[in-house]
Amino acid sequence: MKLLASIVIILALCQSPAYSYNDCAKAACAEVKAKISNVKSKMRSGYTRAQGERYEKKLRVLKARRSKLCR
Repeated sequence: MKLLASIVIILALCQSPAYSYNDCAKAACAEVKAKISNVKSKMRSGYTRAQGERYEKKLRVLKARRSKLCR
């Protein structure tokens, strides 16, 4: 649900004439970096094997997205 809300916010910002493409890219990049930080924080607090596998999968997806967005 949070992902959907953040996507809607980013799209709304990108549609506004006051924001350039560069601003939107920076916002998307910052959001992905924050999500990566959040997952790493959860991993530092301990997890089960199943949770660890989900965290690793989520990190792979987020890092791939970061490599495309953050230039």
